[in-house]
Amino acid sequence: MYDKSLVADILTQIIDALEIVDERCSAINDVDDLIDTKEGQERLDGICMKLIAVGESLKNIDHITDRKLLSQYPEIEWKKVKGIRDFISHHYFDLDAEIIYGICKNNIADLLAVLKKIRKEIA
Repeated sequence: MYDKSLVADILTQIIDALEIVDERCSAINDVDDLIDTKEGQERLDGICMKLIAVGESLKNIDHITDRKLLSQYPEIEWKKVKGIRDFISHHYFDLDAEIIYGICKNNIADLLAVLKKIRKEIA
């Protein structure tokens, strides 16, 4: 059995980070908003840093729970969520802002909903 309190704390940190990402993404109407201005590039950098932290924290949850918790929620492609951390960290200069824009617009809300559900169920 794993430490549910520790996992709940990590989930809270992840949720907080994703809510910040969601807020930062709300001002983005187009991928160009992330690349055409210094402010947009700083927003992109900040979003990427949060996504790195989220991916790393999800890897930690997998480790703590022997990969038994997240797998109970197949509606999220956990491998991809954790993998974006590796891609951003190791290939930052090859990063396509379109990918980050797509994640912001298409995946953050669903991921947040599932993480909140998990946190509630283990609390």
